[in-house]
Amino acid sequence: MTVRLYGIRNCDSCRKARQWLTRTGIKHEFIDLRDTPVNREQLVAWREALGDDALINKRSQTWRAFDEQQREATRQDPIPVLIAHPTLIKRPILDAPPHTLAGFSAERYEAALAGAD
Repeated sequence: MTVRLYGIRNCDSCRKARQWLTRTGIKHEFIDLRDTPVNREQLVAWREALGDDALINKRSQTWRAFDEQQREATRQDPIPVLIAHPTLIKRPILDAPPHTLAGFSAERYEAALAGAD
């Protein structure tokens, strides 16, 4: 199984997720969203798997800095906004087919990755 973790290097939740994956011996690849932006197809797949509420980080500084017009544009069609503002993506995103998870929870990761190596 290919396990990919998407996030931002200095994000505390991403660090916790990476440490957990390493501690549990699960091989994974970390992709920094600032260095390697995700493409439209990947965002569409995440949106279908997670839904907008789980994908868009409305607690982020990016969201708080948006005016109401930018927020409404994000609600209408979040994909172009997420491409332009990757820090708006809730992180980390664990992509371990067939599972896609947003945010870090050791319990959820353990359940999704049972048997992964």
